[in-house]
Amino acid sequence: MRSAGELMRSYTATIADPDATAALFTDDGVIELPYLTSIGLPPRIVGPHEIRAFIVGLLKVVPDFGFDAVEVLIETPDQAFGEYSVERRTVSGRIFSQMYAGRLVAENGKIKLLRESLDLVRAARAMLPNGVADIPADR
Repeated sequence: MRSAGELMRSYTATIADPDATAALFTDDGVIELPYLTSIGLPPRIVGPHEIRAFIVGLLKVVPDFGFDAVEVLIETPDQAFGEYSVERRTVSGRIFSQMYAGRLVAENGKIKLLRESLDLVRAARAMLPNGVADIPADR
């Protein structure tokens, strides 16, 4: 059975393969990106099917998306915390450069919860047509 640290390393290694990444999650597994509502995306992606679809959508915007400099900083059998980065071009030619922090909770060798944080201003600049100007003022 895979530990939380092993699952985090597998997640970051397979992110460009939606099927392989989705298979790492429990049937009710969740990716939480709590602040994505600011740029019009759901804050929770639940279950392998939705997770796969989310990654497919991400790869349409950043075709060669992949994590670099993966470092698992805290690791127990059922929880891990790590940092990982990405720097790639979007289809519009903008640079998507981001540092993530992730907390992973494992259950029976699969990912039950992965909560990630990221810099929304950097994400908006790269992903939204008008950059930060597209973020509603009330968010």
